[in-house]
Amino acid sequence: MNIQQMMRQAQTMQKKIEDLKQRIDVMEFEGTSGGGMVKITINGRNDILRINFDKSVVDPSDPDLLADLITAAFNDARKKLDDYSAGEMSGMASQLGLPPGVKLPF
Repeated sequence: MNIQQMMRQAQTMQKKIEDLKQRIDVMEFEGTSGGGMVKITINGRNDILRINFDKSVVDPSDPDLLADLITAAFNDARKKLDDYSAGEMSGMASQLGLPPGVKLPF
């Protein structure tokens, strides 16, 4: 493989990574906590799009409960986003013939 082919391959890989990132940026990921009593939806940029919760988790005598459930739901959504992104990048790496475990930039 000559240097021009390597440069073309690198440009192709860069474009595919950017396309994937743009696609993931607009996807939605839902996280839950409290057995589904709190739900948070984020996009691929980690922007919170929606927070829904059952009224029963609002207890004026225990404000930390709701805060903890919201935090847990966000972390669940973030993990789903991270897992999806890692899986997509791993698939892209194998399509490009890269060895397993190579981490592409994201």
